[in-house]
Amino acid sequence: MGNNGPTDDVEEKEHFQRIVNAFRYYRSFSLQRLANSEAYVSSLPSHHQTLLTSYRSHLEDIRTCVEHNYEIIKLITADVATLFENVKHDAGQSKVHPTMSDMEKVQSTLKQIVRDWSKDGEEERSACYNPIIEEIELNFPPAQRPSEQVQILVPGAGLGRLAFEIAKRGYSCQGNEFSLFMLFASNFVLNKCQGVETFRVYPWTQQFVNTLSAADVTRGSSFPDLDPSSLPRHAQFSMAAGDFLEVYTEASTWDCIATCFFIDCANNIVSFIETIYKILKSGGVWINLGPLLYHYSDIPGENSIEPTYEMVREIVQGIGFVIEKERTGVKTTYSQNVRSMLKYEYDSVFFVCRKP
Repeated sequence: MGNNGPTDDVEEKEHFQRIVNAFRYYRSFSLQRLANSEAYVSSLPSHHQTLLTSYRSHLEDIRTCVEHNYEIIKLITADVATLFENVKHDAGQSKVHPTMSDMEKVQSTLKQIVRDWSKDGEEERSACYNPIIEEIELNFPPAQRPSEQVQILVPGAGLGRLAFEIAKRGYSCQGNEFSLFMLFASNFVLNKCQGVETFRVYPWTQQFVNTLSAADVTRGSSFPDLDPSSLPRHAQFSMAAGDFLEVYTEASTWDCIATCFFIDCANNIVSFIETIYKILKSGGVWINLGPLLYHYSDIPGENSIEPTYEMVREIVQGIGFVIEKERTGVKTTYSQNVRSMLKYEYDSVFFVCRKP
């Protein structure tokens, strides 16, 4: 995490504290939501209450799942104060209150664990990660050059599974992530989880709508589906914290940059594409898969540009890339609840570009 001065330092510490508090607040936040539902049921006519007996016991079951999730959250936040070598953070209580958006991010972090590190996320991972991994193996066959000499960067690495899979295949890979929610959770999975399916998380407990059965809401997922400490001893794998644009400024460093659901996380997508071009070596390859959700679009107080994919293509070529492969309409999902009555599916774009 970059430090530029005392004010930045204070802001950074406050931000850090806010995220820790969001995780810690998860239990009371979730239980309050259940208490509100229970209070409302209690205010209804008694014959309605009788008809809602199974609903009441369902709320009890959700409460149990919340308690289980909170045990995992306590493990995730256990030693985050020492997570960054250059900054000692105080993880004590503070007055920085988490926002509603922070609480949603805690929820999505639990879903992300399922996406990246459970058997339940396998289908989603193969749709998103396999095309990228196949392309890497195609462009950098070990017969041509030892894999460990190939430097690959995965910006927006989330919980690190894609970067982990690339490193597992012998390449030298670094994941980069800005979100503290993701960094806390990836640190837990990658550095603290040993063995297979040693933990269980209940990611759908906050989905109160569009559910068919109570069992769909309270079902758990075991993780990790493989032992994160099972990487070969000589594997080159690291995770770097911080803003992509600030961390990666050195030109011609990387052989390959793999972006998955990442380029639309910028206020200004042009700066992302420009940086990717700059830090790639000549002849280097950029592989991208994802939609154009534009995360900052319509967020109050945030600036954002939202070029169409056709315009993005123009920018990519205008910066100097040569597009070698391109597919649109690639069916992908993101932390999808497969048992929900409502499902989102992206027609993602997949492309491979080369820096001449």
